[in-house]
Amino acid sequence: MCRRWIGIVLAIALLLGDSAIAAQFAFQITFTDKNNTPYSLSSPLVYLSARSLARRTTQGIAVDSTDLPVNPAYIDSVLTLTGGTFHETSRWLDMCIILLHDADSSQILHLIGKSFIRDIKLVGHYTSDLHRSSNITGTHSASSVKRTTTGDSGYYNDTWPETELVNGNFLHDNGFKGQGKLIAVIDAGYIGTNTHPGFDSLWSNNRVVDRYNFTFHEDYVFTQDDHGTEVLSTMAGYQPGTFVGSAPLAMYALYVSEWDIDASDDEPLELDNLLCAAERADSVGADIITESLGYDVFSLPFSGFSFSDLDGKTTIGARAANMATMKGMLFVATAGNDGTGGPGGWGTHITTPGDADSALTIGSVDAFGTSSDFSGFGPNAAGQIKPDVCGMGEGAYTFNGSNGYATPGGTSISTPQIAGWAACLWQANPNATPYQIKQAIIRCASHYTSPGNQIGYGVPNFQCTEQALGVDKVPAMPKSVWIIPAPNPFSDDLKLYVSPEESGNVDLEIYDITGKKAFSSQRFLYKGYNIPVTLPLQSLAAGVYILKAVSATQQQTLKLEKL
Repeated sequence: MCRRWIGIVLAIALLLGDSAIAAQFAFQITFTDKNNTPYSLSSPLVYLSARSLARRTTQGIAVDSTDLPVNPAYIDSVLTLTGGTFHETSRWLDMCIILLHDADSSQILHLIGKSFIRDIKLVGHYTSDLHRSSNITGTHSASSVKRTTTGDSGYYNDTWPETELVNGNFLHDNGFKGQGKLIAVIDAGYIGTNTHPGFDSLWSNNRVVDRYNFTFHEDYVFTQDDHGTEVLSTMAGYQPGTFVGSAPLAMYALYVSEWDIDASDDEPLELDNLLCAAERADSVGADIITESLGYDVFSLPFSGFSFSDLDGKTTIGARAANMATMKGMLFVATAGNDGTGGPGGWGTHITTPGDADSALTIGSVDAFGTSSDFSGFGPNAAGQIKPDVCGMGEGAYTFNGSNGYATPGGTSISTPQIAGWAACLWQANPNATPYQIKQAIIRCASHYTSPGNQIGYGVPNFQCTEQALGVDKVPAMPKSVWIIPAPNPFSDDLKLYVSPEESGNVDLEIYDITGKKAFSSQRFLYKGYNIPVTLPLQSLAAGVYILKAVSATQQQTLKLEKL
């Protein structure tokens, strides 16, 4: 047995021996390659949504080997050899996570020396099973919402201080409230998100487009904690005259990555969950990822990070943030609450993934722009200024899990505010890149010429930011690229991914080769809302057809083939 495997064997044996009270262990299995994978770079719609591909096309980002899913034969072999339970997989880092009960934990040693396995690491231990049998489905209530006019404190009410601080109302006044942008939120739980009346608009307009609980391996996310509800409300809350978030008309994906039964029980698996959530956000076509979770120390038997690990590229969290940016998403991360007035881990510092090179990392200030004592300090271990900018995390109102309101405080609250404003800014400049969005926000911040370790470049000014970014706008894509059939040729019903420039009716007509109309339908679609539209074409004869799609501002003609 080679020296590397001997070291892994000894490390696993030691950790398992020290963790005998655990009922379930989580292992990260990294593979050597993606050889013989059944997936192909030439057929990306099998594993990436049309919206995801459209985002890449706009930014000139090619699909590459990191996008290919993990070879399923490798996963099957791991499960067969260990008898473990599949948890999650990461295509970006070519690995999977499996779970083993304590009585079967030694089965992991059966993987030692296998040619397709690069590394094995214990990343979690739990006193109860992570996966649970659940048929719970999310429900939500609906009630009427008063509408008022944007532009003054009366419209925002509770959220006016944080809005005025960054001149965010300038974007709203010009009609940019996040329409068509998709923000993925990665957090600990969303208790009350399905019942709070301030989210009625979110649910009634079907703007929650995806949700998944990576901790419990299920779709139900309204559990465990209301931290995600607080976070989400700073963006998606919409009660004009009472509470208006920074991106009240954006679309959202809700993901749970944290084990939050005990806040002191952070374990490395949570960063793996965060990575997998970022990949799912990429797959569904998210524009922005915001996460208000920061990591530095873990519960025993796991050692935490040293400061040298927080160099912007080493931790799983930082790698997730950097990969997300490479795929064309803006990754907005908390600086953490380990400032002089925070709980502390091993000093005043930022946490990961807020250390990530490419992340837009957010600290906290009060309503007057003064740094909050709890807000984490930078720079990261590579000397990069962190946080990048700050929002109001001290005294800002949020929703809570009891259908009420709270002022929880923390960089957890300032981070999503800035993510929401970034979405509005990107909506106003749809062909910008994440780098351009980030740099415009930094260039227009209050301390741009004299950054500090805790305030970074300062507090953004989104009126200045919009004007600054206008200089950097990328030439617009042709309007013809807004509808994608998948697959084509098709054999049964036709699935279309449609992303109109403006919300409204879209007329879909299909003609045969002689010019005779064979099918027609009209659908109402939201601006930028690229979801599958299924046309019932099973009765259509095999042959070549022409699809014509017409909206109020666009039209496109496509060749189709029915098998």
